[in-house]
Amino acid sequence: MKKQVDLYADGACSGNPGPGGWGAILRYGEHELELSGYEAQTTNNRMELTAVITGLEKLRESCCVAVYSDSRYVVDSIQKGWLESWRRNGWKNSQKKTPPNIDLWQKLIVQLERHEVVFHWIRGHAGHPFNERCDRLAVQQYTMHANG
Repeated sequence: MKKQVDLYADGACSGNPGPGGWGAILRYGEHELELSGYEAQTTNNRMELTAVITGLEKLRESCCVAVYSDSRYVVDSIQKGWLESWRRNGWKNSQKKTPPNIDLWQKLIVQLERHEVVFHWIRGHAGHPFNERCDRLAVQQYTMHANG
């Protein structure tokens, strides 16, 4: 029986593009792990994806994972089948162009094949405690690095 894990993920960017950070919280039973990181020149969408990917990569074994994100970009790409469509169409979107952040989408697919993942959209900045914590981790990363 696979472990049931919750993954909360958020990304933030000062400017878009600009310095960015991401935060993720993994929860399994009573255990919790905070993760965060920084990129000097990035976009908010890249940080949102990076938070989810890094959280999934951190799991040592295949798990059932509930991902909670305030990013419509990430959640809709999965729930509305855009990611699978891009993949099926040779990494082209409906405009016959390569979707942005293809490198990260390809990394995410590896994790989606490794784990059983269900995505849940949650409203950002609406008082959800884990989403708020992830946002603070993300902002802290780019603020800390920007201020040296």
